[in-house]
Amino acid sequence: MEASSWDALRKQARRLEAQLDDQMIAYRKLVSMKSDGSENDIESDIERSLKQLQQVNSQMQTWVSSGGSEVLSHTLTRHMEILQDLTQEFYRLRSSLRVKQQHASLLDLRDFDRAKFDVESGDSADQALLREQAAISRSSGQMDNVISHAQATLGTLMSQRSTFGGITTKIGNVSSRLPTINHILASIRRKKSMDTIILSLVASVCAFLILVYWLSK
Repeated sequence: MEASSWDALRKQARRLEAQLDDQMIAYRKLVSMKSDGSENDIESDIERSLKQLQQVNSQMQTWVSSGGSEVLSHTLTRHMEILQDLTQEFYRLRSSLRVKQQHASLLDLRDFDRAKFDVESGDSADQALLREQAAISRSSGQMDNVISHAQATLGTLMSQRSTFGGITTKIGNVSSRLPTINHILASIRRKKSMDTIILSLVASVCAFLILVYWLSK
């Protein structure tokens, strides 16, 4: 970026400084608002203007170094301070914007996690309800099976009772018609009673002998 005189360089520096002031005002408003993605364009424009102002200041420094007066040196110092202030302000605003964007991202992520948790909680509740309904249905089915088996068993017992009743009646009829058979049955019952009495006596004697043997030791 060539300049034919000191005045041309100063004019170019003032123009870039004014341009940067306008850009910084727009960027400052953008930082205070919700990010919409347009900050990248403004940041690129500011960085380009800062670079151009740095180049102009370097040319002015070359002019002063080649034999400029003390007044020119003070003027150059002022332009360099303005560049430094604008650069620091830009970096500060950009850092604030990055922090704000990260905070917004964390909030969005937290909202997403909360929504996901609500959906999963709702799904879990629905699944728990379905499992409970399935368990109730299985229990009802098992109860129906138990009742069916009980009814079938009751029917079998009633049938067996009827069968045994019929057999007893037939035996009674036969016994009444055949006295010999009735006599034989009575003898069997008496023999069974005698066997029971004998077994009881034998058991009693054995128990008595065991008791005597135990006491004699």
